[in-house]
Amino acid sequence: MKKVTKDMIIRDILELDMGTAEFMFNAGMHCLGCPSANGESLEDACMVHGADADELVKQINEYLESKQT
Repeated sequence: MKKVTKDMIIRDILELDMGTAEFMFNAGMHCLGCPSANGESLEDACMVHGADADELVKQINEYLESKQT
């Protein structure tokens, strides 16, 4: 299983599993289709939106792990 890291590009995370969008929306990232999503890391986006990158990575990875069982 691929694990998400905070240095991953948002678009790459979404391509991994579109269900990850819910976690980003909940963190205040409502423009996942904007040009920044094609080149901005999850950590950079969290910084801009005032979200905790480590907590978001944890939530996304827990979600991805739950789909493996």
